[in-house]
Amino acid sequence: MGFFDSLLGRSKPPEADLNALFAVPQAALSLGTEGFTPTGVGGVCYRPTEGGAFSDTEAQIKQLVATGGGPAIEGTTDRFGFRWLTVTRTDADVSGLVTDLHAINSSLADAGFGSALLCSTVVFTAPTKKPMALVYLYKRGTFYPFAPETDERRDNSLELQVRGLIANDVAVEPDLSRWLAIWGAPGL
Repeated sequence: MGFFDSLLGRSKPPEADLNALFAVPQAALSLGTEGFTPTGVGGVCYRPTEGGAFSDTEAQIKQLVATGGGPAIEGTTDRFGFRWLTVTRTDADVSGLVTDLHAINSSLADAGFGSALLCSTVVFTAPTKKPMALVYLYKRGTFYPFAPETDERRDNSLELQVRGLIANDVAVEPDLSRWLAIWGAPGL
């Protein structure tokens, strides 16, 4: 950041810590002790940009992760216009899923699209059989739980319970107003 940027109050957005995702398998173990089970579904959400370079990068990512019999990746756009790359592993291996998500994130960042990254999700089934996602916010470097209910309501008590379970495993977002609802996220 330059001198004039600091004088004018402009700041450079923080770099995403992509390696923070590797703490999720430990959080999954903590969740497993309370009956949460991984579904094998995870996603990367980002703001799409126009142009062939972005489309080419997405195609290369899909090919990279699927190499050697890896899981297929599905690309979708949600109703808010954000792009999701969703990985589905049939073995529900959280470590493998996190590695796949990291590969997607790293590929996007290496191609110059790191500032477009919004969040990653790892989906679990709660003991109540409802879906719940552990969401990683790139710009904050923190995680939070998201437990959707029907009719775009969320299960706040379940989210707070999960916060307590994972607090020693991952950096939990302390500002509850940043626990954004990700309605329609793949796997939820």
